[in-house]
Amino acid sequence: MPEPKSAFDATYPCDFYEPAELFEPDQMYTVPEIGRLLQGLEPDAEVDPDTEAVLVDWAVPWVMVHAEDMVIAEPLTEDGPGYYGLAEHAMADDEADPADADESA
Repeated sequence: MPEPKSAFDATYPCDFYEPAELFEPDQMYTVPEIGRLLQGLEPDAEVDPDTEAVLVDWAVPWVMVHAEDMVIAEPLTEDGPGYYGLAEHAMADDEADPADADESA
């Protein structure tokens, strides 16, 4: 049921990370790991199943919104999860491939 804003002591901006801020450029992550990262946790942090479900619920739309800045890889095993990572074009300038910088010189 909706609540009036006045019922809350404070409200905050709804800011989310961009993929380049969240991912290490040389790593690939599962959706649950992305959910942990979005909460400021380590990708391998232990969380209870109920918390994990909420993190996944938050991560899925984030992945969909940021899909153009991400790459996906097939699961490592037939029944394993998919992996997502940072697309090369989305890397911060200081993280771009050094070979590319040499070619432009």
